[in-house]
Amino acid sequence: MKTDIIKIKSGGEGIEAALCETEKAAVYRGLEPKQALRLRLLAEEMTGMLRTIVGDENEYSYWVENEGKSFMLHLTTAVKVDRAVHEELLKTSSSGKNAAAKGFMGMVREILIKMRETGSVLLPSDYGYTHMDVYGFGPAPMYSADIAIEGWSLNAYRRSIEPHKHEEPEKWDELEKSITANLADDVKIFIRGKSVELVVEKDFE
Repeated sequence: MKTDIIKIKSGGEGIEAALCETEKAAVYRGLEPKQALRLRLLAEEMTGMLRTIVGDENEYSYWVENEGKSFMLHLTTAVKVDRAVHEELLKTSSSGKNAAAKGFMGMVREILIKMRETGSVLLPSDYGYTHMDVYGFGPAPMYSADIAIEGWSLNAYRRSIEPHKHEEPEKWDELEKSITANLADDVKIFIRGKSVELVVEKDFE
């Protein structure tokens, strides 16, 4: 099942409608109250980060897909490659530092913005992309222009930093304290054709 697609502005317009659509999907699939609350919390974390994207005129589309009690929350927006922005973001990427990325969802927000603005997954090594086989980045099989060609995964990121959690405890702490990282089965960010898509996965079965 796929819900209605809700349009969201970065200032927050449309977020309440998106949360209502999420609750309706939970009711339709017969989730228990605690399960429905967890799904709503994931939707709140996912859409709430848009409020911090200042000066962003892009429109985002949100919807929920589910099969039985397995849910995928989708948030997508157009890729817009601007040369000046592209070059500035690459400078940030090469330094591997961005003070604006606070906490796990702050990092997800930064990845989403950079992938949208540059049209690629060239990101700081802090985000876990250096080697595709280890970190989950790189080209995926291409069947059409609409199939995901590159992406980032929470589970791949978690695997990449776990062996080093004593050397860089702040990264592990971000995951431990994050509602999304603890409740979701996975968080993925893809470039699909001319759009970038954030997907939060949760299976209640």
